[in-house]
Amino acid sequence: MLILAATPIGNLSDASPRLIEHLKSSKYIAAEDTRSLLKLANNLSVKLNAKLFSLHEHNEGERIAQILEIANDEDVLVVSDAGMPTVSDPGFLLVRAAAAADIEITIIPGPSAVLSALAVSGLPTDRFTFEGFLPRKAGDRKKAFEALAREPRTMVFFESPHRIQESLADAAKVLGGQRQGSVSRELTKKFEHTQRGTLEHLVAWAASEPRGEMVLVIAGAEVQEIKTEDLLQQVLALIEEGVGLKQAVAEIASAAGASKSELYQSVLEARKALR
Repeated sequence: MLILAATPIGNLSDASPRLIEHLKSSKYIAAEDTRSLLKLANNLSVKLNAKLFSLHEHNEGERIAQILEIANDEDVLVVSDAGMPTVSDPGFLLVRAAAAADIEITIIPGPSAVLSALAVSGLPTDRFTFEGFLPRKAGDRKKAFEALAREPRTMVFFESPHRIQESLADAAKVLGGQRQGSVSRELTKKFEHTQRGTLEHLVAWAASEPRGEMVLVIAGAEVQEIKTEDLLQQVLALIEEGVGLKQAVAEIASAAGASKSELYQSVLEARKALR
């Protein structure tokens, strides 16, 4: 089987007894970086007796067949440099292929930067979405935020320290400076810190050039009640300007996050009543 194992994201004391046990007993280990794995094992006073395979974003596709062949007969432990494999780390392609091949997949749970930052953010945790690493280019980053402008769930992002202020500034421009958020850095480490406040406040805070791995959490958009009558008037106004019915309905429904079919039917009924 494949065994996905979470490794510490900072504090070595977070290594679970099950992780340590499997590091000691595994015959085969696929690691994002074998050097990082050896360092982790040394710090945990664990002697590895396994055959090691590197499994990173550049070679995962090539490694799958080899690892699955082994996993048909033996257990293969899969670890990333920090946290859970497959979560913004290598492993997804391998797991998908293993599932398709009916190879058993299990997990050794443990530290998660996503859940840790979400838990301490002070923002709603009942529904959230993890968006991974933000795009490096400003234009792509703004487009990403624009696509999430009406997302009602709390949003979690990874970001590097040298881009955190730019990303916060872009978020404030697109989502509004008063949107609530938090930035957690160095989670589980000695200098762990979480800064909370509006995006505008966080932009100013980031000017101090904080260091460490960053997790950005942003509150979802407030769900606004959609008044059909208001949307009807907007559609009718576009029609009077010469815009076609279907195009007018599509534009207004998309902007308001409303159902196109329901709005279209409402417009037909309203126009019929006016005759």
